[in-house]
Amino acid sequence: MQIWQAIVLGVVEGLTEFLPVSSTGHLTVAERVLGLRIDDPAVTGFTAVIQIGAIAAVVLALRADIFRIAGAWTGSLRHPDRRSTDSRLGWIVIVGTLPIGLAALAFRSVITGPLRSLWWVAIALIGWSVVMVVAERIGAQDRNEADLTLRDGLFIGLFQAVALVPGISRSGATISGGLFRGVERVAATRLAFLLAIPAMTAAAVTELDEALGAGVGLIPTAVGTIVAFAVAYATVGWLLRFVARHSIVVFAAYRAGVGAILVALLASGAMAGR
Repeated sequence: MQIWQAIVLGVVEGLTEFLPVSSTGHLTVAERVLGLRIDDPAVTGFTAVIQIGAIAAVVLALRADIFRIAGAWTGSLRHPDRRSTDSRLGWIVIVGTLPIGLAALAFRSVITGPLRSLWWVAIALIGWSVVMVVAERIGAQDRNEADLTLRDGLFIGLFQAVALVPGISRSGATISGGLFRGVERVAATRLAFLLAIPAMTAAAVTELDEALGAGVGLIPTAVGTIVAFAVAYATVGWLLRFVARHSIVVFAAYRAGVGAILVALLASGAMAGR
């Protein structure tokens, strides 16, 4: 992989990781356009590892919340009678992470193999757009972080697990899951960010050997990661401000349009599915 290709993919990762548009889907398309093999283990590994930059960005952006929640959670272990909203959020993140961890272990070969097809990406982009619109329309959005329960965490975590399918979007899935549970949009988005940290970290660590040892190399991987960090940091703050005033339907419309264009390109033979 050339440095300029790593920069392009870092920008795509940073822009799309936390927007509900599917970073994996956009990276898969970008890799195809750049002439890379989308089913190459090294490329798949690179895609996972540069998420470290996006992880660092969201940790930096939400550092005060993360330290507060972590402190409350550890404090509740020592003093069970001192449970609070923050300590409960810590448990919610743990419970919500379990489904994606189990699904990733069970279906890893399918996710990195057959599902790494642009046809799957196109179908998922269009199909999940419908789910996002329904979630926005029927969600009561009358609950905030103080109202969240472990059952909410598990439900939203199951949605995050579905996002292992390229094209669905981890943030799009978790935000939708929150909306279906009646959680207001900003709280659902913040929870999506918190749930992303352990899930993305595990994916990056798992794929680190593939990215560094199978042909991509240290320098392109480092460059892609740094670029992803810078772009993702700006994106996180922008998205929280956006969802405070606007629905996620605009992202659903964008996803559906990209998916339709991708279907047309694949059906015409202008772009190969793999």
